[in-house]
This record gives sequence, C-alpha cells and structure tokens, in this order.
Amino acid sequence: MPLLDSAPATVAAVPPPATRRASLVVELIRLVRPTHWVKSLLVVPLPLLDPASWHPAGLLRLGWSVLAFVLAASAVYVGNDVADRHRDGHHPVKRHRPVASGRVPVPLAYACAAVLLLGLALLLAAGLTGPAWPVLLYLALNVWYSRGLKHVPLVEAGVVATGFVLRAVQGYLAVGTAVSAWLLITVFAGCLLLIIGKRRQELLEAGVAHRPALHGWSVELAGHLLQLTGVLAVTAGLVWLGTEAPFDPYGEAAMLLSTPFVLYLMSRYLQLALVRRAAGDPVRLLLRDRAVVTAVVLWAACLGALYAATRFPALVAALS
Repeated sequence: MPLLDSAPATVAAVPPPATRRASLVVELIRLVRPTHWVKSLLVVPLPLLDPASWHPAGLLRLGWSVLAFVLAASAVYVGNDVADRHRDGHHPVKRHRPVASGRVPVPLAYACAAVLLLGLALLLAAGLTGPAWPVLLYLALNVWYSRGLKHVPLVEAGVVATGFVLRAVQGYLAVGTAVSAWLLITVFAGCLLLIIGKRRQELLEAGVAHRPALHGWSVELAGHLLQLTGVLAVTAGLVWLGTEAPFDPYGEAAMLLSTPFVLYLMSRYLQLALVRRAAGDPVRLLLRDRAVVTAVVLWAACLGALYAATRFPALVAALS
C-alpha cells in the first residue's frame, strides 16, 4: 500500500508573552490619544499671548493645568470609546480603535480611565493648578455628554467646543489675569468650525449609523454652518487683535496685518474640508498641511515684529 505524502499542519504562530505585553502597551497608548494632547498644549496657554501674564508662579501653575486637562481629556476619550465601541464598528476609521477592534478589553479600558482620574484627583487635591473648577466642570459636562447630550443634534457640537473654552479659562485662572471675552468667543467659534467640518466628513464617509446625533444633520446644513461659524471666528479674532490683544497703540495695525492671513487660513481650511474632504481629523489636518503651517509661521513672525515695536518705541522712532 503506497504511502501518502502529507503536508505538515500549519500552526498559527503565537507571539511570545513579551511581545503581547508590548503590543498591549502600544494599544493603551493609542487609547489615550496622545496626538490629541496638542489641544490642551495649544488652548490652555492662550493667556500667554499677553506677555503681562508671564511670571514664574503662573507659568508653573499653567504647566500643571495643561497636565490636568491632558489627564481629564484622556479619561474622557477612554470612556467615550468604551461607550461607543459598538457604533464605532460601523465607521471605516473608528472601527480600528483599540476598544472597538477588541484589542483592548473593556475592563482594562475602564482600569486605564480609573488610573487617569486618580492622577487628576491627586493633582487637583495638591492645589498645583490654582482654581480647578474649569477642569471639574469639563468632566461633569462630558459625563452629561456621554449620558445623553451626544445624541442631541447641534447641541453635542456646542458641548465639545465648550470644552476648549474651559481649557482657556483654566489658563487664565492659572496665570491670574483677566479673561478676554473676545478671545474666548474666537476659541469657541473656531473649535465649533472644526467640529462641524468633522461632522460633515462623517456624514460623507459613514452616514449616520455610528453617531445618532447625525440624524439631525445634512451635508448642506453642515456647509451653511461652516460659513456661519467661520464668519464669527474671523470677526471675533480680528476684534480681539484690534482691542484686547497686547499691541497697543498698534491694535488697528495688528488687525489690518492679520486680515489677509486669517482669510487665507479660513479659505484653506474650507478648501480642505469642502473640496478635498479632509476634515475628518482636524488636528492632523492643521498640523500636517504645509500651506497652513507656513501661513501660521509667517503670521506669527509679522505679529512678533509688531509686538517688538510696541515694546521698543524708541527703536521705532529711530527708524522712522
């Protein structure tokens, strides 16, 4: 009886425990979204646009405030990912998130959120941030958001934008300077603009299955709201430059100098959102687009030169 050739059975390679642990650590890092920490790094220190707020104690409290909002926001991200894991499975991008994909078990995700909140509690209890009510209000607002507000069309976008306003308020409290109303309006309108652009992109990519609040949206509505919030953001920002920004007596010059940069940046964002359909991740979009980065650098250089003129009037008189 002839012998039959038999191919060896294929056995799935099982990664060693060290590799599995390393992979899990990477997924936990992805879970807290370190690329989104830049939101707190940019928004909390906004009061530093006025050099009058530069003093050692305030700068130290400001650093701790940034850390506090990083911990709070990361805990919120983890909680939302757990709550939305089933709906995220319907999204072409979000289904690859650590919890939605199953790479991070739900109990481990909850443990991660608990560690983040514990670190935040210790930080606030030590009083290192100064008044901490904006952080606490941010957490309370996001609990309410997760329990129901995120399903209310339009309101949910406003709640997310309010979180960025609270970051800026925390910065003002940390350095102990008066809050600039026009700057807060600019922050709110600008963040709302980016959120609306993201919602529009979600409608185009995945429809309403993964986010119930999108049932109250349409691509046309999102387009109109982009125009509305864009106008508000540009107007409030230019008014701030002309009135409350530290450019006296050159406030009007700062406003005029900034107008072409602001209009270009707004136009570029709308081009990316409406033409290229690239508004799904606003943070990555704004930090990686060369045109945006170049315009911001040139704008900052111009305002820096103008600020130097306000600080050294004798030099301006000598050159004129």
